Amino acid sequence: MKAKPAKRPSKNRKPAASKGRPAKAAGADWALQPFPTVGIGTSAGGLSALEKFFRAVPVGTGMAFVVVQHLDPRHKGMLPELLQRATPMPVSVAVSGMTVRRDCVYVIPPNRDMTIRDGKLQLSKLAKSSRGLSLPIDRFFSSLADNSRQLAIGIVLSGMGMDGTRGCRDIRARGGFVGVQDPRSAEFDSMPRSVIDSKHMDAVAPVEELPARILARHHDVVEAGGSSPDLDIAVRGDMGRLITLLRVRTGHDFSLYKKATLQRRIERRMRVHQFETAERYLQFLRDNPQELDLLFQEMLIGVTNFFRDPAAWNHLRDQVIPALMKRHPQGQALRAWVAGCSSGEEAYTLAIAFRQALAKSKSTAPYSLQIFATDLDSDAIEAARAGVYPASIAKDVGVERLSRYFTQEGNRYRINTEIREMVTFAVQDVIHDPAFTRLDILTCRNLFIYFETELQKKVLALFHYSLNPAGILFLGHAETIGHATNLFRQMKSKLPLYERQQGHSTSPMEFPNARLRLMNIPAVETARPAAKLQTLAEQLLLQRFSPTAVLVNGDGDVLYISGRSGEYLEPAAGKANWNIHAMIRDDLRIEVSGLIDKSLRQKAEFSCIVQRGPKKKRAAVEIAVRFLDRPLELRGMLLITFAASQPPVEGKRSKEPLSVRRSVELHEALRHAHEENRSIRENVSTTEEELKSANEELQSTNEELQSTNEELTTSKEEMQSMNEELGTVNAELQARVDELTRATSDMKNLLDSTALLAVFLDARLRVRLFTDSATRIFRLIASDVGRPLTDIVSDLSYPDLQDDAGQVLRTLVFSDKQVVTRDGRRFRVKIMPYRTLANVIDGVVITCTATGPESGDAEVSPQDP
Repeated sequence: MKAKPAKRPSKNRKPAASKGRPAKAAGADWALQPFPTVGIGTSAGGLSALEKFFRAVPVGTGMAFVVVQHLDPRHKGMLPELLQRATPMPVSVAVSGMTVRRDCVYVIPPNRDMTIRDGKLQLSKLAKSSRGLSLPIDRFFSSLADNSRQLAIGIVLSGMGMDGTRGCRDIRARGGFVGVQDPRSAEFDSMPRSVIDSKHMDAVAPVEELPARILARHHDVVEAGGSSPDLDIAVRGDMGRLITLLRVRTGHDFSLYKKATLQRRIERRMRVHQFETAERYLQFLRDNPQELDLLFQEMLIGVTNFFRDPAAWNHLRDQVIPALMKRHPQGQALRAWVAGCSSGEEAYTLAIAFRQALAKSKSTAPYSLQIFATDLDSDAIEAARAGVYPASIAKDVGVERLSRYFTQEGNRYRINTEIREMVTFAVQDVIHDPAFTRLDILTCRNLFIYFETELQKKVLALFHYSLNPAGILFLGHAETIGHATNLFRQMKSKLPLYERQQGHSTSPMEFPNARLRLMNIPAVETARPAAKLQTLAEQLLLQRFSPTAVLVNGDGDVLYISGRSGEYLEPAAGKANWNIHAMIRDDLRIEVSGLIDKSLRQKAEFSCIVQRGPKKKRAAVEIAVRFLDRPLELRGMLLITFAASQPPVEGKRSKEPLSVRRSVELHEALRHAHEENRSIRENVSTTEEELKSANEELQSTNEELQSTNEELTTSKEEMQSMNEELGTVNAELQARVDELTRATSDMKNLLDSTALLAVFLDARLRVRLFTDSATRIFRLIASDVGRPLTDIVSDLSYPDLQDDAGQVLRTLVFSDKQVVTRDGRRFRVKIMPYRTLANVIDGVVITCTATGPESGDAEVSPQDP
């Protein structure tokens, strides 16, 4: 059963747009409950595309549509009436202060700029740039991004120019959706191609398919006004696996980026492919690695402008840069690093600010500024190197700077050579790659807002290390240094400019590419086979009637236990510790420790008898510690034995008074105490001497290590600086080589396509280059390059060719003669100086142009001019 078509307004019905009154809509307005707002940008020739778009929009989408078109300011617009025929939604001309409602269409009036704020349309007089360009689509899209954020949708249809590109970038940066008409179906493809070239789009499709792509993308947000809760939970649960796939594919780790930012970008890719679960998207990523590259591009932040935050740039130009120059009155080559430069606007802004400050100071000292600009996005770096920007930069740069530092090329502006040569661009990951050092200025604008707090601390510590004393850190207007007040000091209230302090970071700084961690690895004794060690120990125990015994090394670590040792040893609580001093029972600890110390010092055997247990059940234990000198495998170890002994016989003393026996026991205990005390004092004295000696050695070693560390730090800084400069120079050289290769290929194809007979000679009249057509006269092959002209066989009857070429090289006067070949063909031979781009004469060019029949039928004699 076919669905009934939507009811169209009758021909006699007056359009809702008449007299500029807004049409009423049943749905709630944006202020009560936010809903998706679709901004549509097109030029005056986009009426056909707009009609196709609205005919494909179904009824009841719950969205609002705002059309921004380039209109002739001198004529009354008929667009609302024309669009009303293509859609059942009410169409009205926008009025300042009008509240945007669901399922309504609003059209910008002629000669007006339009923005949206808090769900209300605001109109103003049409503004133009310094070059007379108006960019109403960019202005509305940018305001739509701030107003609706994730609910913002930008659609670019057929049109001329580049209006809309910057606004699409802002929409995607806020998490919105951008759709572009397929340029192949557009009547004018400049606007769609500009957005596609900038890569700030989510979908490219014929205009009839764009409404379906919009609805598919916002399937979960049309009613809820936000992301699907179920989808949020799924993405958060699989975030770790997604980040791991990205790290394996690209080598870049996003684990310390803010999860909300990552989640928005992942959800956008999922909706583009219409995946409802993160698990399906994960499987899609595993099966399609190229989607990981697109997701990586989605993660990158590319929002930047010229002279963003003008007050801060003015302070940098008027106060900070002059102060840096005053520190070096004789001149100085200053160094700056622009981290996260994106497409280069920040780096060129810094270069222009420095040029303006230098011109204002009128100093004759040789000041210069070397700027290193880096970003994670290789495509953005390529765009920055080209230095070509859309006409929309005019309002940010200003008339004076635009005419002084830019050259207009059609609808674009190219940065001048004097500014371009100040900046070196390179691809770099600020988190993992080596940092630039010895910097005077470091700018990192609006990058920290995407980092977790832990990552911010690490990067701030790295920036502190990279800057010179009193160096300047320039952050974004929404960023601060947090708790790193010991590292940086804010230079002026409300400005994100900070001066480096001499403090030290409270968190450990990680140097990139040097992530190895030192571990405390105990000294390991010479490895001994376990089976052999056991055999030797058992042989010794047999000689001692197999008592309970423990074999330890010089540090007391237990290596082997024989017999039932539970009566004397017990494992210590907590982490396993196989050391005799930790395992020996408390009532034996003092005696065992003393015997071990004596045996190690005197390398002999010592023993004692210890009475333990309650008075009525008193037992005696004989403890012996023997220092092992043989066999060789056990040298330096100790053998501790425990044997039960009989307590002293008290029969003879049974008749003595109790007081006498008590006195004897006390004297015996006192004697043991004296012996233990003497042993302890000896141990303490020996230990003190050893500690003093060790302390002196450690102090000496520490001084040597400090000296070595200073030398290594200096060497490391020099090597890092050299490495970073070599890397950036290499990148620049590679770019120049690519340009030269392309230019050479273009030149060869040009020469071959013209069928020009030309031979290029160097200053010594040796063959430097020749076209393929030249082989029709000269017998040339590839190996002839570098040979003198006189060695080349020619069909020309021109014996003075060598002399005329030399004459042209000396006098710089052209030679032009009519010459025939041996088979009668007639040519005009022209010899001209070869002039380089540096205006240096470096050889001659010989060209031959046929002036008669090239067949051999005509008989023509050689002629002189």
